Amino acid sequence: MTQATRPQEATRMLMVCSCEDTMPLDGAALSRGCKGAEIRTARHLCRTQTELFTRALGESAAVTVACTQEAPLFEEIAADLDYAGDLVFANIRETGGWSREAKAAGPKMAALLAAAAEPMPPVSFTTLTSKGVALVYGRDEAALSIGQRLAEHLDVTILLSRPGEITPPRVAETPVLKGTIATATGWLGAFELRIDDYAAPAPSSRARLVFGEPRNGATSHCDIVIDVSGGTPLFPAGELRAGYLRADPGSPAAIEKLIAEAAHLVGEFDKPNYVRLNEDLCAHSRSKKTGCTRCLELCPTGAITPNGDHVAISAEICAGCGACAAVCPTGAVTYALPPTDALLRRLRTLLTTYADAGGREAVVLLHDGEHGEALIDALARFGDGLPARVLPLRVNEITQIGLETFAAALSFGASAVRVLGRARPKHDLAGLQRNLAYADTLAAGLGFGPDRIGLIETDDPDQLAAALSRLVPGTVSPAPARFRPMGEGRPLLRQTIGELHAAAPSPVATVAMPPRAPFGTVHVDTDGCTLCLACVSACPVQALSDDPERPTLSFQEDLCVQCGLCEATCPEKVITLEPRIDFEAWKGGRRVIKQEEPFHCISCAKPFGVRSTIEKIAAKLENKHWMFSGDAAKRISVLKMCEDCRVEVVVNESFDPHLSPPRPPVRTTEDYLRERAERGEDPLQ
Repeated sequence: MTQATRPQEATRMLMVCSCEDTMPLDGAALSRGCKGAEIRTARHLCRTQTELFTRALGESAAVTVACTQEAPLFEEIAADLDYAGDLVFANIRETGGWSREAKAAGPKMAALLAAAAEPMPPVSFTTLTSKGVALVYGRDEAALSIGQRLAEHLDVTILLSRPGEITPPRVAETPVLKGTIATATGWLGAFELRIDDYAAPAPSSRARLVFGEPRNGATSHCDIVIDVSGGTPLFPAGELRAGYLRADPGSPAAIEKLIAEAAHLVGEFDKPNYVRLNEDLCAHSRSKKTGCTRCLELCPTGAITPNGDHVAISAEICAGCGACAAVCPTGAVTYALPPTDALLRRLRTLLTTYADAGGREAVVLLHDGEHGEALIDALARFGDGLPARVLPLRVNEITQIGLETFAAALSFGASAVRVLGRARPKHDLAGLQRNLAYADTLAAGLGFGPDRIGLIETDDPDQLAAALSRLVPGTVSPAPARFRPMGEGRPLLRQTIGELHAAAPSPVATVAMPPRAPFGTVHVDTDGCTLCLACVSACPVQALSDDPERPTLSFQEDLCVQCGLCEATCPEKVITLEPRIDFEAWKGGRRVIKQEEPFHCISCAKPFGVRSTIEKIAAKLENKHWMFSGDAAKRISVLKMCEDCRVEVVVNESFDPHLSPPRPPVRTTEDYLRERAERGEDPLQ
């Protein structure tokens, strides 16, 4: 039974161990926070008291064990008993119990236990298949040595770029070629390389390898690319490209690690589908006008490419940073590991349980597993541990965190939010920093105070402790929200921001936002607007709309994502954008920007076009242009007809509205002489 499908009515049993009395357990706080759960305590659950765990499996269909260190042991016991219930684990030791403030950490422990039981949807995968066809790319004997060592595990070809004096191998067990990789595309199991200066060695090479006549444009397909050339990486963010292994040829340790990793890249590998794309919501382009490019600017691996009006995302190349989803204004790209609404429900449980158990002034610490958990662990083992009010919440990558997460945390009662990053980031933090700025601006504008949202960049646990200790408690929502986040993308973002406004200490009607924020209004110079409605056709989210009954331009502010397509498309250039959040406008729905009377066809009375525009055009052209003067004056009536009547007139009257008057005949010398003779004049005078 998975977490996502477990029966909600099952009474959850909490197995809480003091880990040989190395941390205090506050039973009262646990009971206040974890209402409805049955709590059982132990001091040596993983060794002398395993029968308590076995008994719990027999009595409950939902069990939470407050230990992650011994999770493999407990999972093995559960498997031996064919346990089909919901078994989850929570770390309360390194995150709370091993701390200078451990005696005050009871509410935090209750919150961590409750949050661990929040169900997470299953993950979908893309399968990459490698048959072990490998290309070792280098310059000298180091590449030959690596290729020869990997030959017993992989089908290896060695490619040397501009090689020097290379001694021919005594036995040609592994092909050795010359060439320089000009372009490279693909991923594990599907690489395609274009090679210039390509040549094979002569079999008669004696003291050194002698290569034949080179050629450009050779193509190679392989499953694995092993790059020890020492040059520029073949791919952007190459360390994140599945199947592309790169090492400094001068570093023996790096070479050994590379060989060990490459030798195991044969078979099928499941790669998580980190993001989902809804092409219909993408605001990248309309009518060959470029709008939103946020995801394209931030993707470190080149997994995102333009594809007509929308973008395309390669699941095989995507490294899972989530920056695209974090900055996508329309919700076309959403993160799936886990989905944002599931993460926010865990955040909700964490903060509401903490408050119910008696906790105050909560600080949410968002961190990843690889870096953040290691730092928290080190702080617990060798330092003072996390403060009792700091609630850690793991995410897959910190760059996946969007504005909705920060808004939800404050609305649920957090006094501050901090994101824990590396001193040298794994991914570009531009998107995260943009969302941090949006969130802090919004928090300050709604009365939560300055510096409520921030980033801690460190690899040192003592520096982490110092940064957390400097946090001044902020203004907490007087009425924390209790909504249950549901959905994804733009609707979820609007929901969390609306709830933040409702929970704000000092709610205001409007908050000005930084440039490129995904919220705002459009300003239209109505005097210059002709109601051509090109902006309506360009708007990808229907923030701008028309009325089929009469010429109208309407706008709904809560839908606007500030993509700029309307501004770029407007032929009169009368549209400008303003980033802001106007909560009154959000509640007001659609408003009419400009509306005029339609012109009625002079033939059938059908309404079409804009009266003022058609009358203005007719007045400018009538008797002032050869197409609408003299015998051609009837053309002006065609401008005043609907499209159906216009076609009927043109066809029935064989009337070409664009036909120009005939040119006067060209007069020749003969014409001139003849005319003088006809008048009795001497043509030669």
